[in-house]
Amino acid sequence: MNSTNPTVRRTTPGHGESARGRHETALPDTTAAALPAVGAFADLDLPGRLLAALEAEGVTAPFPIQSATLPNALAGRDVLGRGRTGSGKTLAFGLALVARTAGTRAAPRRPLALVLVPTRELAQQVTDALTPYAHAVGSRLATVVGGMPLGKQTYALRKGTEIVVATPGRLTDLVARGDCLLDGVSVTVLDEADQMTDMGFAPQIAELLDKVPAEGQRLLFSATLDRSVDRLVDRYLSDPVVHCVDPAAGAVTVMEHHVLHVHPDDKQAATAEIASRAGRVIMFLDTKHAVDRLTGNLLAHGVLAAALHGGKSQPQRSRALARFKSGQVPVLVATSIAARGIHVDGLDLVVNVDPPADPKDYLHRSGRTARAGNPGSVVTLVTPDQRRATARLMSEAGVRPRITPIRPGEAELHRITGARTPSGGHVPGPSPRRTEPARTSHLIQHP
Repeated sequence: MNSTNPTVRRTTPGHGESARGRHETALPDTTAAALPAVGAFADLDLPGRLLAALEAEGVTAPFPIQSATLPNALAGRDVLGRGRTGSGKTLAFGLALVARTAGTRAAPRRPLALVLVPTRELAQQVTDALTPYAHAVGSRLATVVGGMPLGKQTYALRKGTEIVVATPGRLTDLVARGDCLLDGVSVTVLDEADQMTDMGFAPQIAELLDKVPAEGQRLLFSATLDRSVDRLVDRYLSDPVVHCVDPAAGAVTVMEHHVLHVHPDDKQAATAEIASRAGRVIMFLDTKHAVDRLTGNLLAHGVLAAALHGGKSQPQRSRALARFKSGQVPVLVATSIAARGIHVDGLDLVVNVDPPADPKDYLHRSGRTARAGNPGSVVTLVTPDQRRATARLMSEAGVRPRITPIRPGEAELHRITGARTPSGGHVPGPSPRRTEPARTSHLIQHP
């Protein structure tokens, strides 16, 4: 299903000058056909039970991307939405998806709506976010992800579920097994489309979308739009309404960015002091081994930390994330891939212990903080041999960081990050027996 509309460069002032901006895709110029944005959920054609659920959840007013996209999504239009992480994309597509499938019962193995996401963690977060609204209209919701037993997932599909939230790999397997048929899907959502294509899921996404009825509605949301996403838009979205509510550069203008020049011999001590701050922090490193090594070092210095990477089992990942979200573990040490799509309220600091190699990775890491208009800081530790590459990275990401030489124990490190001296006493890693395990159910059904 190809769009034949002419394409133009986005016209948001001031956001096309960086090198990163020059790699942005050209967007279909269909904004003139879009329905006007709304100022309140009550102005939308939503079921009364859905409006009541919003009120019960304390969701009082739509975010900009919700105001702009929901009228068109509810009208059945294909939507291409760009908004940075934390801008409210989940309800932007979720309310439309729930409303458009409300009152219709799915046949066994034939869901009515599909949400594709890049990671298991994001799948569970989307499920959690949509559950009260699906429950309000009597829709069933199932989560289909890798790393978990097939039994509950196949049972949910065979019994019948209106909405499926899935990662591409596991859904592809279930479709191949005949446990899920996509010929009844009327609404398909691609959430964090740029992340999915970056992770190599583009072929599987295409294979799945080829099995969805061509006349169905498509909603594609992404923090950034590049050539790989452009190919999906051109092939699968028909006359899409385009909303760049939160410009790509918006992700770097609502937070503070710091580059801390540190000597290699001081880096470990400085990292431990930052981790000892009051409040939570996510620390990013490049490899699983580096994540495990830093986590062990922090525990040895008396800092309670948890590791998150692809080498961990799904229950381990879910526990680590749940403890971090609850504040039981104040430091999450992660690789970029494992932490993509993670939503943590109130997180005000992200630390790149290893500078990312790609500007998109920098933006995705940064997106863990300063969400929904809240303040946040991103700190990148840079040794002398990394300065040139990091300067180029920042330029391509459209970031002008504050550069500060630091040493452990200095006032500047404390001022920027809240660093303080670790207690020095060894603490054990989190024990599953001491804490309620994270909710890892991937079958969420409601009567």
